[in-house]
Amino acid sequence: MTTRSEHLLRLIALLCFGAVGVALVSQHVFDMPPCAWCVLQRLIYLVIGVVALVGGFGGGRVLTRIAGALTALLAVAGVAAAWYQHSVAANMLSCDQTFADRFMTGIGLEGNVPWVFGIFATCMDAKVQVLGLEYALWSLALFVVMFFMALPVAFSRARA
Repeated sequence: MTTRSEHLLRLIALLCFGAVGVALVSQHVFDMPPCAWCVLQRLIYLVIGVVALVGGFGGGRVLTRIAGALTALLAVAGVAAAWYQHSVAANMLSCDQTFADRFMTGIGLEGNVPWVFGIFATCMDAKVQVLGLEYALWSLALFVVMFFMALPVAFSRARA
């Protein structure tokens, strides 16, 4: 029997993969090239999605709770990345050599999977509004929602 926690984790995974899908459509269909902080957030979404799937289909209360805790922690990292992009990086002429740039190029994803993780814009150039709100703030809001969805999973006392 599937628990409420597993359902929440599956929903979180769906939101994560959906967010990356929207980002890829924005990039490849609507010509909105991403910056280093954008692609770092994509990576965080994908990692959260995988962790949430493992917990959502894993089996067992302990694994589900660990996945919930990891999801919450990764969502906090996403909030920090989105906030930094919005408040600092978007006002810089170049986000070259920032943490996001060094990290994404350092792990090789930027060069090996450029259609997902390629850095094609500066943070200032990537500052775009969608429905009157900056893209980074939409991302920040989604990370906050996922954080609050993951908390009851992490602290669940229900049986598996």
